[in-house]
Amino acid sequence: MKLENEFTVSVPVEQAWNVLLDLERVTPCLPGAALTAQVGDEYEGTMTVKLGPATAKYNGTVKIEEADEQNRRAVIKASGKDARGQGTAAATIVSTLHDEGGGSTRVRVETDMRLTGRVAQFGRGIQQDVANKILSRFAECLEQEIIR
Repeated sequence: MKLENEFTVSVPVEQAWNVLLDLERVTPCLPGAALTAQVGDEYEGTMTVKLGPATAKYNGTVKIEEADEQNRRAVIKASGKDARGQGTAAATIVSTLHDEGGGSTRVRVETDMRLTGRVAQFGRGIQQDVANKILSRFAECLEQEIIR
């Protein structure tokens, strides 16, 4: 499932870039997500997602796979397994920052998410709605974190 989100923040692109690459600052912006440990350049953590009547808690890892400072493009990969062994989740998040001039930055976030197991049984429409709500809250929080 592919999702896209875009917003503009009133800070210079350099400031937005530094926040985007700080997973400890960005992760709390993702509803249900928490980092639990850092192992080298990778983080371990949890993500809880509610789809309809089902709640899934995933234990997994997240890592910045690519950080192209010149093009202001970052690729973050996350994957996890349901704590009850009932499925997996994986996401590739590509964020691109564009200098809009006047101290503003446009942030574009493209997410490719894959779910298996119990939560994947819910229709694509429900999955899309939940994912859009999560990403919308993420974008709002990220914007606040960047301008802070």
